[in-house]
Amino acid sequence: MKTSREIRNTFLGFFSQKLHQIVPSAPIVVKNDPTLMFTNAGMNPFKDIFLGLKNPAHRRVADTQKCLRVSGKHNDLEEVGHDTYHHTMFEMLGNWSFGDYYKDDAIAWAWELLTTQYQLAEDRLYATVFGGDPAENLSPDEEARQYWLRFLPAERILPGSKKDNFWEMGETGPCGPCSEIHVDLRSEEERRLVDGAALVNTGHPQVVEIWNLVFIQYNRKADQSLEELPAKHVDTGMGFERLTMALQGKTSTYDTDIFDNARTYLERKTGLTYQTATHIQQVSMRVIMDHIRAIVFTIADGQIPSNTGAGYVIRRILRRASRYAYAYLGLTEPFLYEMVALMAADYGHVFPEVPQQEAFIVRIIQEEEKGFLRKLADGTRMFEAWREENPHATIMDGTFAFRLLDTFGFPKDLTQLMAREAGLDLDLVKFEEELEIQRTRSRKATETATGDWVVLRPFEDLPRFVGYDLLEIETSLLQYRTVTTAKGALYQVVLEETPFYAESGGQVGDQGLLSCDGETLRVLDTKKENGLIIHFTDKLPVNGGGSWTATVDASRRRMISANHSATHLLHAILREELGTHVEQRGSLVSQEALRFDFSHFARVSEEELARIEARVNEKIMAAIPLTEYRDMPIEQAKAMGAMALFGEKYGDAVRVVIYDPAFSVELCGGTHVRSTSDIRLFKLVSEGSAAAGIRRIEALTGETALSWLNDKLAQYQRIAALLKNPPVLEKALEDLMDRNRALEKSLQQLQAEKLQQVRAELSGKFQAVGNVQMLAAKVDVASADDLKQLSFDLKRESARGVIVLGAVIQDKPLLSVILGDDLAASKTYDASALVRTLAQHIQGGGGGQPFYATAGGKNVAGLDAALAAVSGLL
Repeated sequence: MKTSREIRNTFLGFFSQKLHQIVPSAPIVVKNDPTLMFTNAGMNPFKDIFLGLKNPAHRRVADTQKCLRVSGKHNDLEEVGHDTYHHTMFEMLGNWSFGDYYKDDAIAWAWELLTTQYQLAEDRLYATVFGGDPAENLSPDEEARQYWLRFLPAERILPGSKKDNFWEMGETGPCGPCSEIHVDLRSEEERRLVDGAALVNTGHPQVVEIWNLVFIQYNRKADQSLEELPAKHVDTGMGFERLTMALQGKTSTYDTDIFDNARTYLERKTGLTYQTATHIQQVSMRVIMDHIRAIVFTIADGQIPSNTGAGYVIRRILRRASRYAYAYLGLTEPFLYEMVALMAADYGHVFPEVPQQEAFIVRIIQEEEKGFLRKLADGTRMFEAWREENPHATIMDGTFAFRLLDTFGFPKDLTQLMAREAGLDLDLVKFEEELEIQRTRSRKATETATGDWVVLRPFEDLPRFVGYDLLEIETSLLQYRTVTTAKGALYQVVLEETPFYAESGGQVGDQGLLSCDGETLRVLDTKKENGLIIHFTDKLPVNGGGSWTATVDASRRRMISANHSATHLLHAILREELGTHVEQRGSLVSQEALRFDFSHFARVSEEELARIEARVNEKIMAAIPLTEYRDMPIEQAKAMGAMALFGEKYGDAVRVVIYDPAFSVELCGGTHVRSTSDIRLFKLVSEGSAAAGIRRIEALTGETALSWLNDKLAQYQRIAALLKNPPVLEKALEDLMDRNRALEKSLQQLQAEKLQQVRAELSGKFQAVGNVQMLAAKVDVASADDLKQLSFDLKRESARGVIVLGAVIQDKPLLSVILGDDLAASKTYDASALVRTLAQHIQGGGGGQPFYATAGGKNVAGLDAALAAVSGLL
């Protein structure tokens, strides 16, 4: 039986013999493509080639591509674990033809590899071909069917619908008919009973698709029409995990040797045996085995868990794994981080970025786990508090369950599990209503409608960026379009060549002007989309023809370049001062400031920060000239020590930016100053935590730094003047603070004495109402804390007391209700319900626990009426 490593190597070796260039996987995290967060298919890295925007370096390519399907159109997250063959992160084995071979060779080679190299039984294989779609005027793919008839009988070549056999990456973009290869893994007895052809594309777990041969010939436009691409391409994708399942004779991808180490670890950690565990325990183990790969690979490619965008998706995957372990496997302490070493050992030979960053990934995952488990504990406490407040409930409030999800990330199924254990049903209708309100709000905030490009003139290759050398050029417009968002319309323009730098590598995009024959467009921003430089303008051109003058805002560019060059100096000095474990993990470079995120596991001390700032300014004053190499072969750049960022996709030729070969050598596409002296001044303004294991420094340069220092000096002078210009300002401030602390202590003593006086006065004013002792009084206290303290002090005066106190604090009415211990234990009265009723008099609301609750309001005049109502309510 072939091992998974041998299976992967066989694929790459086979296509190498077919004259394919074997290329490394692109990062799993997508940058410069607003339509994608993650690489979700093997073809994503080649999208601009399919669109005709870029010429391929090689006409034939093969690879194993890291993919993630957890968002957008291709979202398998909720299926993962519940079946035996879906995954979030998976490897896509692919071979590609960019205008070279087409259907004939693609089908013949697929058959040769599967049956000759992998020796899959021919009678277990089925092929599907596109059956046509009259609605789009698309004919059946008879060409592919004829090619398959050379290898398969007609009854095992099945027509497929547009859904199954017309591949589209997204709502727009490259697409075309496809031919899927399915394998029947059932026993001989099962195959005799039911023909495998009847089970293809029905979701049967043992009759599964393993390879999809996509014949890309169209581009799906924004208006959903199809246009022929300039050249026809082949894009194939074979799921490595499913192929391994078939070749190793397994009925689940999770039973293959791909997951052996992870499965063994979980069995040892939990004391369970996977094959004999309960169904939900098996689901949980599959979730963890799958999700740890997704978490590790995305962090290795530069995506840190966070509260927004791609980072939020990774955080959600991590929490899903953690809560399955917490709820069903009894793993209540962090453990996922221990599995990083397994991933490094299993995948280091093909994806070296994992072992290279193992320690960093471990720290990130460990901190995330700790944080989430704290949230689970907080959510559990909230759940228990809700039960105490609603002791007679049989249905759990769906709004409260949603609040647990929204506030603590407390998942619905865990809330349901806890509710069931407490004998409660969850109001799912209300929960889903709240969830849909949030989804609608999120959709409206992000909805966009992208119009088709108005093409003025076609182009052979991607428009050229000339902005390293020129800030003003004569150029022409190639195309433009309108994008409608929730915030209004945006206008996008593409130029034949451009001096405008497009946002990339943390550097913001350029601004400036486009002008032609008296017409002027303001360029508000510049971004990249699949390698295409997009200029965002304040309006569309009236007449797109003619020669246009493109002018970059030179002053703004100069400030941005100074900040970007300063980040290079900062990066090098951080490594000198803190250690070579420091690596850039994100940056933002604008005209106002720079922000630099880096891997480091402790706060940077004040002394270290002072040395770092001084060293950066030394390098600035040294006037080190810029040396840059454009289009340097990447291996040559690495050989000279150029630093590359994890998660960045570099081509065969790169740009190298150097400030002294012995000091700072980095791969970088951003704009930079000609000499470090052009930065003028560097001032650190903050250092703090950006995420687990990530520190963030914010700094200013040049005129902005000087202005900041002048503002601080003016502030210092104003404070000194207020203190009558003492000879030593720090000593004067310390004396003032000491006096203030002494006065605060005296005030607290007076307030405590006053509270004791009020308590003494009220302790004799309890009135019998039925079988309880009631005290309802308006009191003069300084704060809500004092009101609470007084309430708890008075509670000790009567075990069957109901104490209702009212006060006006900072011009707002406040009510407090507390029950004596015996009365609280009897559960006859509910302080939370009582205070909500009384709060109506002060136009407010509140709540709390059954024995103690508070309410605030707006109507001070209603406080007396609220207190007068207590006796009647009791």
